[in-house]
Amino acid sequence: MTTLTETKCACPKCSCMVSLDTAIMANDKPYCSRACADGHPEGSAGCKKSGCGCG
Repeated sequence: MTTLTETKCACPKCSCMVSLDTAIMANDKPYCSRACADGHPEGSAGCKKSGCGCG
């Protein structure tokens, strides 16, 4: 049996993979950053990870 340790960030605009051990959980969903977990509030710069266009 395979154990899932990584998944895509739950932010619909984000393309990042996130470890379930270190993910920021919000509404029972894993996010790669606080900006993604908060829904990219006004003025948020996104997750700031290379190659990701969220935010």
